[in-house]
Amino acid sequence: MWIQVRTIDGTETHTIDDLSRLTKIETLRLKIQESFNVTPDRQRLFYRGKQLEDGHTLFDYNVGLNDIVQLLIRSQSDDPVPSSKKKISDGKTLQNSSNKHKSQVNSNPTQPSTSARAFLIDPGIGIYKSGPECKHCKADPNAECRFCSCYICGGKQDAHMQLLCDECNMAYHIYCLNPPLTKIPEDEDWYCPSCKNDSTEVVKAGEKLKQSKKKAKMPSASTESQRDWGKGMACVGRTKECTIVPSNHYGPIPGVPVGALWKFRVQVSEAGVHRPHVGGIHGRSNDGAYSLVLAGGFEDEVDRGDEFTYTGSGGRDLTGNKRIGEHSFDQTLTHMNRALALNCDAALNDKDGAESKNWRAGKPVRVVRSSKGRRISKYAPEDGNRYDGIYKVVKYWPEIGKCGFLVWRYLLRRDDMEPAPWTAEGIERSKKLGLTLQFPEGYLEAMANKEKKDKVKKQPVKSEPASPKIQTPQIGAGSQNNKPESAEQHSHSTRSSSRHSSTQSNGSQKRQTDDDDIEEVVPPKLIKRSEEEERGEAFQLTEQQDWLIKEDSLNQKLWGEVLNSIKEGPNFLKKVEQTFMCVCCQELVYQPVTTACLHNVCKSCLQRSFRAEVYTCPACRYDLGKTYTMVPNKVLQTLLDQFFPGYSKGR
Repeated sequence: MWIQVRTIDGTETHTIDDLSRLTKIETLRLKIQESFNVTPDRQRLFYRGKQLEDGHTLFDYNVGLNDIVQLLIRSQSDDPVPSSKKKISDGKTLQNSSNKHKSQVNSNPTQPSTSARAFLIDPGIGIYKSGPECKHCKADPNAECRFCSCYICGGKQDAHMQLLCDECNMAYHIYCLNPPLTKIPEDEDWYCPSCKNDSTEVVKAGEKLKQSKKKAKMPSASTESQRDWGKGMACVGRTKECTIVPSNHYGPIPGVPVGALWKFRVQVSEAGVHRPHVGGIHGRSNDGAYSLVLAGGFEDEVDRGDEFTYTGSGGRDLTGNKRIGEHSFDQTLTHMNRALALNCDAALNDKDGAESKNWRAGKPVRVVRSSKGRRISKYAPEDGNRYDGIYKVVKYWPEIGKCGFLVWRYLLRRDDMEPAPWTAEGIERSKKLGLTLQFPEGYLEAMANKEKKDKVKKQPVKSEPASPKIQTPQIGAGSQNNKPESAEQHSHSTRSSSRHSSTQSNGSQKRQTDDDDIEEVVPPKLIKRSEEEERGEAFQLTEQQDWLIKEDSLNQKLWGEVLNSIKEGPNFLKKVEQTFMCVCCQELVYQPVTTACLHNVCKSCLQRSFRAEVYTCPACRYDLGKTYTMVPNKVLQTLLDQFFPGYSKGR
């Protein structure tokens, strides 16, 4: 795990790696001292408005992967500031007995003063206007009103026993409060129960965190184990979320081609292809399954590429914080198993299973193959997680597995127009689209820093005089062809591959494999080559889409900017999403209204702005007027529906 530490002025940022969720704040200060050369006593760390205090862990403050922690460096001088000896004033105190000021009382009592004339209805007669009245009860002394009297009972009696809240300006009888008060408080400021902040829940600067009920119930907080956890990518949370389509979307995700590769499961979740971080099936028991991950969790599964048998979930004891476990009871056709069975085009049968007569008519399932399934399938990727397209459930049935317990089997068959990524056509298409292994943001920098530290630690061990000559070229850019370095890289890859094979042979070390998957570092040259490959195949527009873009005359300037990135393949859709993002909800516009100032806003967002009596453009504050007619841009909506099919379902 790694985080970003940035100075409070934003001038310096460093990546702090080799952290875990249980890393102490005092340990973090020592690592920051190595990067910023600032002693721990001069460090003030802030994260999401809270000051990080010693004695707590990163888990206590919910510091996530690649999050930014701000560093405020204390001043080095501790000398007290000298007080000024100069006196501000040596004058004497003025006495109020001076009669030099003239009285401003009106000398003519029959003629009202200039300031008082503003309150007269008729200055000649001298009839004054009445004072302010309550708009709700019209100052009726017999009517109960919660606006000008007690907010709880509405009674106007005992006005001397009422308290006025200094925040909401509502009145309360002291005997109507819960608990009631016996007398008027002596404090100058008083706040009602709905406005008062609980001082016991406020964590001030320098104070320790208060134990939350949510974290107290977590298995990781109640365990007696002292094992460190959270160093790898198995326990991290999402840093972003897919909002193009809703979570219950069937079919492919717009902008994610077949053959897309991600290093970790959390990235697959962020892309929206398979939302759960750990679970193998994503679905709802009353709707169906939307996606699944084929990771070779059961040894008797069969993968033939275009079709495979899949084993349902359940039957294992995963109490506490376990990720895997031995089979201990039979599986049932409930929860995710039932959801996957609903995708089959046949009546649900929870006893004998069912087989569809027309399997293509079933609901689509997005399938992701993991490299962990490499031991049972040659179609699994060598590294990471790969999206392999749409599959349909042909049939499902119960049987006794090799574990000796009842399991539910599913036969899924591929039904996708895009070629499979393991075929020659699919490999060629992946090369044209530039589909390479994607890493989390900041991952390569963290791994490069870790590798440098490992090299520094190994230097004192070598006592040979020639060792500095071997390691010196490794820092340079053109040292990759040196034989000593290639030998060291070969030994490093041998160690990592042997460790990987040993963890795969033992199922109990599955979670450790997840945490240790961050060893491999991709050379910069490979990333640079992939960026060039991304421009190999341009995004293909249909004739209708080309015609609709020309018809959208109000957005010709924006479409001109978008079409400049059409040669970047899948990045074209990202450019479309970024260009036509609503400034209010920060999502792709739905029922877009193109304003007179040529900005696109969701119709519902603009209506909400008008209900708040804000009649200007949310983007540039151009005055639209109170009587502005909101006409959706149907041409733009049609284009967005074609580029991102299904995105309007959840809006």
